[in-house]
Amino acid sequence: MVKLYVNPKVTKGHINPELQGHFSEHLGRCIYEGIYVGEDSDIPNENGMRTDVVEALKEIRVPVLRWPGGCFADEYHWRDGIGPKEGRKKMINTHWGGVVEDNSFGTHEFMELCRQLGCKAYVNGNLGSGTVQEMSEWVEYMTFDGVSPMADLRKENGHEEPWRLDYFGVGNESWGCGGNMRPEFYGDMYRRYQTYVRNYDSKKPVRRIACGANADDYHWTDKVLETVFDHGTGFMDGMSLHYYTLPTGDWSSKGSALDFDEKDWYRTLKATLKMEELIRRHSSIMDQYDPEKKIGMIIDEWGTWYDVEPGTNPGFLYQQNTMRDALVAGINLNLFNKNCDRVKMANIAQMVNVLQAVILTEGEKMIKTPTWHVFDLYQHHQDGELVESSIETKEAGLEDGYRIPDLSESVSLGKDGRLHVTVTNASLTESREIEGCFAESPVLSVKGRILTGDMRAHNTFEDPDAVHTVEFTDYTVEGNKVCFTIPACSVVHLAVEV
Repeated sequence: MVKLYVNPKVTKGHINPELQGHFSEHLGRCIYEGIYVGEDSDIPNENGMRTDVVEALKEIRVPVLRWPGGCFADEYHWRDGIGPKEGRKKMINTHWGGVVEDNSFGTHEFMELCRQLGCKAYVNGNLGSGTVQEMSEWVEYMTFDGVSPMADLRKENGHEEPWRLDYFGVGNESWGCGGNMRPEFYGDMYRRYQTYVRNYDSKKPVRRIACGANADDYHWTDKVLETVFDHGTGFMDGMSLHYYTLPTGDWSSKGSALDFDEKDWYRTLKATLKMEELIRRHSSIMDQYDPEKKIGMIIDEWGTWYDVEPGTNPGFLYQQNTMRDALVAGINLNLFNKNCDRVKMANIAQMVNVLQAVILTEGEKMIKTPTWHVFDLYQHHQDGELVESSIETKEAGLEDGYRIPDLSESVSLGKDGRLHVTVTNASLTESREIEGCFAESPVLSVKGRILTGDMRAHNTFEDPDAVHTVEFTDYTVEGNKVCFTIPACSVVHLAVEV
């Protein structure tokens, strides 16, 4: 029997709700058709936002939303997306599919979406092709409460009061699509641009996010921080990290979202487990400059990336979502929880119809993916306190090179006073009997839910509930122990009252 140790008396850090954040880019059918259909659509909507999608996202308590990109951010000029829609400029989305972007979804629409979701706003600014003035005026337009050219313009466009802007990214992937910069050059550019991201309301500060590394580019992290910390240290609230899980590790042939075998299963999960190493090694560099951990690691792009679904626009990055993606989500969310002393936000890529989406749409139809159901289970961790825990693991998988630890876990003390335990079992063949020991804490009650199924199980528009959570009752309670069996290919949440 596998041992799960939980010490409710020792807390290790605060789990920001933002660890379960989301990302929406002007890419494929994420914004248009997925979230925004316009006020005149036959699809039920409120101010253009799909009612079914918004309600599904509210169910998982989306805490923060990043927009407008992604690579799109560094070709986006915000003035094109304000004012009467008939007068807005059209542009070519050169990064994603070469389609016409009509800018009917802009700043006002994004902030309206955040209002409907009840989430925080994370806007990514244009450093790559934009000016300091442009970025500065956008922040003024969104947040200044007073008399000024940008505040007056916002009022002319129908929004009297300023919005709450919680996070602002100063450029995106500046090492690549955002400008192909050297880290020292970006560090200097960041120092310059962030100077004009003003806090017009000291009670509602805008947290500034610097562009961090692509996966294991530790040199970037080191040199950007060295540059920023040279002659001043108060310029940064967060630093991003991007890492995508590719089954093959080959960007030219990433593998299918649906047509995969056991080898693909294990190498995908082995690839996603690299996140633990990335967090650890980037954190160690950040610790050299910021030992008090005032700068948050912001993993604002993560998730699986496969070849697009056959017959779809290759620039739209549309892929299906199976139990494999559910395990990827559970493993990563556990990792983020366990590293909440440094990781302060994470944004899955992306929210709707793109990459590891939590929701897929087709016309008036909508489905919740297995990944959505994992976020539903894990929402109980939001705003909780990380509790000391550990779990014994065994190797699962096939021949050498395709073996991984079978289990992952994290435990938090929620606002409801309960301990919330999430466990994943990545083995495809073996269930695990687990003895959960809660140190010096008699267990009073347990409630559980589980997501499980065949490795390729997924929801379709014809069968939208093929994969969904059900009540989990395969446990016994005795004293300070909860013994339970987690099936192969499963994610479990237990709410434990002690």
